[in-house]
Amino acid sequence: MYTQRTQHSEHDHQVAARRTVTRVDERIDLGADAQVDSKAIFFPPTAPQLTDPFLLLSDDVFSSPGFDWHPHRGLETVTMVVDGVLEHGDSLGNAGALSTGDVQWMTAGRGVIHRELAFRNERAHTLQLWVNLPTDKKMTDTRYQDLRAVERPVITGEGIRVDLIAGSSGDVAGPALTHWPISAAVLTLEPGRALEHVLPAADRAFFAVLAGTPTIAGRTVQAGQTAWSDPAGDSGLSTIDLHAADDGRPAQVMTFSGPPMRQPVVFGGPFVMNHKSEIAKAFADFHAGKFGDIPRQARLKYR
Repeated sequence: MYTQRTQHSEHDHQVAARRTVTRVDERIDLGADAQVDSKAIFFPPTAPQLTDPFLLLSDDVFSSPGFDWHPHRGLETVTMVVDGVLEHGDSLGNAGALSTGDVQWMTAGRGVIHRELAFRNERAHTLQLWVNLPTDKKMTDTRYQDLRAVERPVITGEGIRVDLIAGSSGDVAGPALTHWPISAAVLTLEPGRALEHVLPAADRAFFAVLAGTPTIAGRTVQAGQTAWSDPAGDSGLSTIDLHAADDGRPAQVMTFSGPPMRQPVVFGGPFVMNHKSEIAKAFADFHAGKFGDIPRQARLKYR
């Protein structure tokens, strides 16, 4: 949930816990590899107990080859197109293209094979977040949601823009359907502007700074850094203040929050489960064709 200061009631200030920034992660720049022209990691999957329910956030720029057919199980991927055009396809027969600002929320669940490529091998710049699934949803059905930028609700104020992806702000709800109570938005603050971000006290939240140098809960955070705020209570609401520096540059921040699952996390390449035996089963199922055959879909036609 999000609100500007002027929209917050006196009663809300009395009941909402005030949040702090627990730590700030530095983006790790990895450069080019066999798949991408440039890769960076806002936060890696090395300490899932500290980022729960989130697993990693990657920043990729690619032309060719991109990410050809590969499987997933036990997690969700949330992919935002920063610029360019992303072509996608999957083993269920879905195919399409996403443009600047569009978001795809994919629930891998029990298993899917998909690909993410730059349309016409030109250029795509994406941010991809891995969101964990709780134990009872690890094997849920696969689901795709294409959350187009032009169709998402946007809340505007004086020098403030809140692009809602998931969760709600007052009577306005983001379009994403989630298997865990996740809130998400892109916040844009013009120079010198302030925003009070309201979210459930039980949530862990991160604020990935995409542009500018905002102050978050009194701590200056640079572009490429991620500020974390751990849960501020077991129930009720909490607030955290964001201020854009008055330096002529707007601040843009991608924020997600959700309550920690506090369940075991085991990684096996593209699979995320609770136990090693489940990772072994995922690989066995994939090689046995239980995710479906690797598709032979043609690339999207040039327009």
